Amino acid sequence: MERLPGVLLFFLAIFFSTTQAYEPLINHQIHLLRPKSGAGGSSVPGVSCLSWRLGVEVRNIINWKTVPAQCESYVGHYMLGHQYRKDSKAVTDVAWLYAKSLNLTKDGKNVWVFDIDETTLSNLPYYARHGFGTEVYNSTSFNEWVLEGTAPALPESLQLYKKLLKLGVKVVFITGRGEDQRSVTITNLKNVGYHTWEKLVLKGSAYSGKTSYVYKSAEREKLEKSGFRIIGNIGDQWSDILGTSVGNRTFKLPDPLYYIS
Repeated sequence: MERLPGVLLFFLAIFFSTTQAYEPLINHQIHLLRPKSGAGGSSVPGVSCLSWRLGVEVRNIINWKTVPAQCESYVGHYMLGHQYRKDSKAVTDVAWLYAKSLNLTKDGKNVWVFDIDETTLSNLPYYARHGFGTEVYNSTSFNEWVLEGTAPALPESLQLYKKLLKLGVKVVFITGRGEDQRSVTITNLKNVGYHTWEKLVLKGSAYSGKTSYVYKSAEREKLEKSGFRIIGNIGDQWSDILGTSVGNRTFKLPDPLYYIS
């Protein structure tokens, strides 16, 4: 797979730094977001990229296949700039305030469900090479990326994960990744700081042709039938947090890169 350009590597390194996440270092390099414009400031006739992203996040725009071509730069600069990290932090901060407010039993049955891609692990290095969602999804090239096992953690989710463990909450990962990716997913998770969990559920052949909505609902139902209480559920797709057995509270992380039903 091709090497990332040096400048892009520089930006990605800054993005995934957890020590100075919001330092103004890259403000001079990445343009501010501009409504009704591309991130570079050029006009996009008939489209406000900021409004498009809002429509995606609140689920007014559904079943879309790619990011509009006019919005590639906008989405790229959003993902690599400060705002994506700030938006993610806003979600995980609220999730933590909720979690620590609970009077939890100590019977080991309280679990928090995490999605993986664009929730616990970030595929931003891959999408930065593939048009920030403007290219039609290519399962072959994406799976090649997954098998590299080098996806970084989304720092805000990693911090939430660590806090929940200290609170005595068990973590369950439910991912759309296939069973053939179990080994590399385990290694990747542990390498970036997710060292322990109650269950790691991957999509098996029994769910072939089923939507993520159906698959994840069924797996959450299994958790509850086995005696677990889902006190929280976090994901980047609406299909992660809608359906049955969604948990006591759900939290939606930002993701304008792709849509999964």
